[in-house]
Amino acid sequence: MSIMARGKGEKLYLVKRVPTKYASVESRKTVWISLDTDSKSVAGERGGAAWRQQVSEWEALLACGGANSELKLDAARTLVGSKGFDYLSSKDLLAGPVSDIIARVEAISMKGRKTRAQEGRALLGTLPDPGLKVSRALELFWELTSDEMRGKSEDQVRRARNPVIKAVKNFVEVIGDKPIHEITRDDMLDFRQWWADRLEREGLTANSANKDLTYLGKVLKRVNELKRLKLDLPLGGLSFKEDEAELRPPFSSDWIRDKLLANGALAGLNVEARCVLLGMINTGYRPSEGAALLPQHIRLEGAVPYVMIRPDGRQLKTRNAKRDIPLAGVSLDALRECRDGFPRYRDKPGLSATINKFLRENGLRETEDHVLYSLRHSFEDRLLAAGVDERVRRDLMGHALDRERYGAGASLEMAHAIIQRVAF
Repeated sequence: MSIMARGKGEKLYLVKRVPTKYASVESRKTVWISLDTDSKSVAGERGGAAWRQQVSEWEALLACGGANSELKLDAARTLVGSKGFDYLSSKDLLAGPVSDIIARVEAISMKGRKTRAQEGRALLGTLPDPGLKVSRALELFWELTSDEMRGKSEDQVRRARNPVIKAVKNFVEVIGDKPIHEITRDDMLDFRQWWADRLEREGLTANSANKDLTYLGKVLKRVNELKRLKLDLPLGGLSFKEDEAELRPPFSSDWIRDKLLANGALAGLNVEARCVLLGMINTGYRPSEGAALLPQHIRLEGAVPYVMIRPDGRQLKTRNAKRDIPLAGVSLDALRECRDGFPRYRDKPGLSATINKFLRENGLRETEDHVLYSLRHSFEDRLLAAGVDERVRRDLMGHALDRERYGAGASLEMAHAIIQRVAF
């Protein structure tokens, strides 16, 4: 990379040979790129960025000449952006001020007929719009949000993707696979009405419809933003009013002792599912946290046996979920039986469904609303009834504290003594 002046006392330029790769879009053999300074130190700092900008323009010009119309339009947006403009279609340009058109014409370079034509099509918005359809928007959404899946396990990725796929599938089946720039307010209202009919016909909760509307909106908004489409999407004011959220009721202590822990009550469950359930009774861990335990997370030696909730190979639900929980009573016995963890359910679906089906078919639900997760609520209720400090309760449950945390909190020994007081 050479930096030199074209004449005495003039501003400095970056001077480089044009790579062969760009010969089809750059007629010059050598380029002189103004660095807008006569200071060699400043020019040295600006040289790298100036060269990257030039290469970006050449790459965009190459892409503009490709066969894929979607990629050509993306490249045109990049090229126009490099010259300080937003990409606008010719229709939008003609509806705006003439001065904008003149400025764009003046920005077209004189590097050669082919380059002028490509820049002209991009700056004047004459490229055909391929019409990005809803199904294609979903594909782009996965590409554009791949960073959000980083750190998730295979099962967590599946759980995150499925409701999004369902929402888009429902919209396409009801409205059609339209180009997203053609989606109208009436389309969205028709989709909402389809959900309103389902809610009434099938007795579903408003949350079912709102999830679809939320996930569909997330896909369209993210693609619109990150692809810089600048569309005015008709997505507002569509959600249904939700009834007061129903909390899962906790199992009562009497029910746990007399029903769930009755001799042989859980004998029909496979060993791993049974041990996850028993482990949950005196730890309050989430079912997914129990299923994800690896052998190194189960510490049974030493004065205080405990399990470690860690993000190994998966993401935890929140940053507060990382914690150590002492083991006592039936939970300690269960983890001794399954000291290698639960490979049958680790990063696999089916644990909660298996246990809830067993509880239902064997009359082990205290009410129809009770499920496996109710054991987590029961554990916290027992801590509360025992007068355990809120900070300790939240640390054991993996909940956020509604104030700043000070100190290290209860020691493992202190937490063990507390759990022993409420354990079965």
